[in-house]
Amino acid sequence: MSPATYQIFLTVAAVLVAAGFVLMAWRVIVGPNSLDRLLGNDGITASLQCALALYICWTLDTTVVNVMIVIALLGFIASLAVARFRKRDGAL
Repeated sequence: MSPATYQIFLTVAAVLVAAGFVLMAWRVIVGPNSLDRLLGNDGITASLQCALALYICWTLDTTVVNVMIVIALLGFIASLAVARFRKRDGAL
């Protein structure tokens, strides 16, 4: 694959990840209930990991792999915590 084609594919992927990130951020801000916000937060975590993977593909620098592992772990723990302690919306 030529370098120009590789750059085009990476640019298209970066634009799609950025669009997904914006949509997930909108879901977190506007979400009508806490489960929508939780799903948006999981989507943002996944989008951030995809963005870091694109960074690795773009620069061939693998030093951010540890950051990806930490983000995945924090996203998993946050999802578990919200799912464990979540109450119905409107309930006291």
